[in-house]
Amino acid sequence: MLSEMDRIAPSRRPDERPIGFQKWRDLLFLHWPVPVEALRPRVPRRLTLDLYEGAAYVGVIPFAMKDVRPAWVPQKLAVDSLETNVRTYVHLEGRDPGVYFFSLDAQSMLAVLGARIGFGLPYYWAAMQMRRDGDSIDYRMQRRSPARPSLAVRYRPGRGLGPSQPGTLEHWLVERYLLYVERAWGALYSCQVHHQPYPLQEAEVLEAEDRLVASAGLPQPASAPLAHYAPGVDVEVFAPKRRS
Repeated sequence: MLSEMDRIAPSRRPDERPIGFQKWRDLLFLHWPVPVEALRPRVPRRLTLDLYEGAAYVGVIPFAMKDVRPAWVPQKLAVDSLETNVRTYVHLEGRDPGVYFFSLDAQSMLAVLGARIGFGLPYYWAAMQMRRDGDSIDYRMQRRSPARPSLAVRYRPGRGLGPSQPGTLEHWLVERYLLYVERAWGALYSCQVHHQPYPLQEAEVLEAEDRLVASAGLPQPASAPLAHYAPGVDVEVFAPKRRS
C-alpha cells in the first residue's frame, strides 16, 4: 500500500477559499511504533491504519500556534495558543492518507471551543508553557481535567535536513495534510490544510516525560522517541467535507 497510494495529492492546495489561517511554529515531532492490535480498536472502523513497512506509529506533537483566526476575522483579532496533539496515521479505502487525532490540547479556551464546535475535534483546555533556554526549548503542559495527563519535554533543534523526500519515513510521518474526525451518528468528515513542506531539522531530546499516549488508551512507549523539529509553516485551513 505504501508504494501504490498517492501521497502527494493531499499536499496540493484546493481550488477554493480557505476558512481560516494559522501559523505553526517550533514544532517537535515525537514518534513511537505501536502494536497494530492496540491501535485498531481506538480508530473509527471506516478508516484503515496507515502502516510504514508494516509498522503503525503514534505521534505526539507539541508546538506554538500564532495568528489563529477564521478567514472573516481581521488579523488584529487573531489568537495565539500553544498546542499538543496525539495522533496516528490512517487512510480511507486506499486513498487520501491523513491523521486521526486521539486528543488535542490547547492553551486557549477560545481555540478549544471553536475547534470542538466547528470541527468536532477532541480538543481539551490545558495549562501550557514553552520557553527557550540557550539553544534548547522547554515545553510543558497539563490538561485541566480530573485525570490531568501531562507532557514535559526539553529538546535541542539540530542539523537542518530540508524538506523530506517522498518514500522516506520522515515524509510519511510529517507530510500529512488531511485530518479525519468521526462526528455524531458515525458520520466521517475530513478537513484539509495547506502549507509549504516542513523544513525539517534533527532534534535531540534531552528530557521527556509523556502521559498523553497512555491517556489515549494506548500502551505507554518504552523506547526513546524518533524526534524531528521544524521552525514553522504558514497554514491555510479549508472547510470540512463529509465522506459518504
